[in-house]
Amino acid sequence: MAEHGGKRKGAGRPPKADELTLIKKIDAHFDTDKMIGKLAEIINNEKTRESDKIKAIQLLWNYRWGKPKETVNASHTFEGFSIKDALRFKK
Repeated sequence: MAEHGGKRKGAGRPPKADELTLIKKIDAHFDTDKMIGKLAEIINNEKTRESDKIKAIQLLWNYRWGKPKETVNASHTFEGFSIKDALRFKK
């Protein structure tokens, strides 16, 4: 069995400690203040396409405040058959 789960070597999500170590290694090579400043330049430049501004805003927002939680609506009905009702278990 692999260390992280699954049948293949390297399968599954690596431990959080490994992820934090990788982030530290990456941060050592980049100045995050300069990167954020560059995104601000892109956003404020009149010559930048609107689609590029939106992408820069998304990157800045997700980096600074985190990506919003995504939800999935799982209550669907097909010709009178409700998945929500089908998954209810009797107590």
